[in-house]
Amino acid sequence: MVVYRILQNSPLGPEEITRLSRAYEEALRSIGVQDRNDPLTELIAKKIIEIGQTGLKDPSEICVRAVEELGLPKG
Repeated sequence: MVVYRILQNSPLGPEEITRLSRAYEEALRSIGVQDRNDPLTELIAKKIIEIGQTGLKDPSEICVRAVEELGLPKG
């Protein structure tokens, strides 16, 4: 999955990676993306990581903010 590939070489610790991975999975579910090869998954992953670096800790809040900032319709 895209987010795991991007985070694999990051300096983030296991807790942060888990938090961002949860936000990513929740975002994909909330907009109804099932195909993990969809190009949209990379866009979502990058936005999740960007928001996660602002200090926001709650995966659900990161998810909501990412979906809103990208202007994606909820599935």
